[in-house]
Amino acid sequence: MRGTKGKLLVIRGGAIGDFILTLPVLTALRQQFPDSHLEVLGYPHIVQLAEAGGLVNCVRPIEARALAGFFGRGGSLDAEFAQYFAGFGLVLSYLYDPDGIFQENVARCSKAQFIAGPHMPDDKGRIHATETLLKPLEHLAVFGAEREPQLKLKPRTSRPRESGSGTWIALHPGSGSERKNWPEARWLELLVQLVRETNWNFLLCGGEVEGDRLDRLTREIPPKRCRVEMARPLVELAFMLTECDFFLGHDSGISHLAAALGLPGLVLWGPTDPKVWRPLSKRFQILHPADGLSALSAEEVVQRLKEAVMSHQPKNGS
Repeated sequence: MRGTKGKLLVIRGGAIGDFILTLPVLTALRQQFPDSHLEVLGYPHIVQLAEAGGLVNCVRPIEARALAGFFGRGGSLDAEFAQYFAGFGLVLSYLYDPDGIFQENVARCSKAQFIAGPHMPDDKGRIHATETLLKPLEHLAVFGAEREPQLKLKPRTSRPRESGSGTWIALHPGSGSERKNWPEARWLELLVQLVRETNWNFLLCGGEVEGDRLDRLTREIPPKRCRVEMARPLVELAFMLTECDFFLGHDSGISHLAAALGLPGLVLWGPTDPKVWRPLSKRFQILHPADGLSALSAEEVVQRLKEAVMSHQPKNGS
């Protein structure tokens, strides 16, 4: 990098999971250039996680309209963004830019060293996504960086759990694609059995599109043992997850978030390649049935979940 004391910018779009898998890049840059200002340009509701975890100095939102000129060859460049890019010594971009047009336009207004990273990992190579995303750092002589995404939230005033004490299991019964989801009927069977056989409490979380599903799933759970959080700001949800003892979910960004936060967990894995996309946390297990998620019974998941929770010895009992 041209001057290790310069400002560093990482540009990362994509969904929640894409950003979580990029956290090792931020960690490696922070370790390699501890005195440099490190910033992320991305979707605010997602990249604020890195700020909350102390990985970056600040974040800035991507404004699609203002950036549009940077994706047209010889286009008119927004003056504010041109000045913004000029303030960095390094720009590491994971934006989709197959023809290098965005890179050319940044070079028109900035002398920063520009490193183009992959927009998406290549599934065919069967290399874990974090390795692919870390590869561009070799241009900065950064080798052998830690692959596992880790997010340690800054301390905040702790508050008592609103729905009582005991073991809390965080459940995320959705994902970005229905093909990644275990059937809702099986989730219902699972919850009915867990309510009957354990004294656990449940935090059900999801986005707005999963609101009806969450409503249906909670009908069989006593209100005192259940808390529903729908479409919460991501940083707030992250703090809520840290208050739980275990996580159960699908191949989703929330599962990657829970793993990065250090929770133990079990993931019901769908059709994507776990060698490329699975959470790397040693505290996470995956159930990846060869015949697909629909072949996975509620009884099997209950048994695996009980074993996993017990093996991690929840701090509040079982």
